[in-house]
Amino acid sequence: MKLRKLGTTSVGGKCPTLYETDSGDIVVQGYRLTDAEALAQLEDVLPNETFVIVPRELMVRFAPKE
Repeated sequence: MKLRKLGTTSVGGKCPTLYETDSGDIVVQGYRLTDAEALAQLEDVLPNETFVIVPRELMVRFAPKE
């Protein structure tokens, strides 16, 4: 799988960052969601899934528009 960096709102090379795969899917680099109350509200979670926090500004600026 090849990744293309779409953009970042980070400073100093840290997360968050958005990437696009060669198949058109989006990969999100961000801080892992660890808040127990928030995690308890998630539904249909598979064992290999994880959750990251994505700043709205990152999505507005760099998420694909189509």
